[in-house]
Amino acid sequence: MTRFKAGRPIKASLSTASSILPIFTSNLDRRAVSGLLDVGYGHHAKSPGLMPKGPLRSTRKRRGAIVNISSVAAYENTYPLVAYKATKAAMIAFTEQLALHNAPYGIRANCILPGLMDTPMAFDTSARAGNRSRAEVAAERDARVPLRGKMGTGWDVANAALFLALDEANFITGVALPVDRGALVKVG
Repeated sequence: MTRFKAGRPIKASLSTASSILPIFTSNLDRRAVSGLLDVGYGHHAKSPGLMPKGPLRSTRKRRGAIVNISSVAAYENTYPLVAYKATKAAMIAFTEQLALHNAPYGIRANCILPGLMDTPMAFDTSARAGNRSRAEVAAERDARVPLRGKMGTGWDVANAALFLALDEANFITGVALPVDRGALVKVG
């Protein structure tokens, strides 16, 4: 069981669409996590490419963790948006290289692959594109999730990110962790 102690700093960075954010347990609250995840789902491969220049140099001096956000779309063969799928696959490769090249410094790098998540962006975009109600889109998405037939939430991704940032995950690096309630097992 992970021991979470408020106020204990976690030496980690979470890459999102537009920034690299340090994670500290003392300021981790629902609004902060929600903001991280809202930004994280718009993530593309170009912004993390900027990351090693600043935060990585300072992290190398004291060890720590990097948590990137990609998507299960990187592995799905039926995903229709080619550029989106390609950037998510690139993020996984980028994370693997960060893990390999920074292991001598005690820095771990891992990547979270969210599956279908219950987020406004997912519903609004699909509902508008298909001229359907949000409830109809939600039911369709829920039906595609093997475990419990229900999409995940931002908290599922946040909990995975927090675990990967903690010292209790100190033997885990270079991993692309699906947080998808079994969707990739079904695809594979």
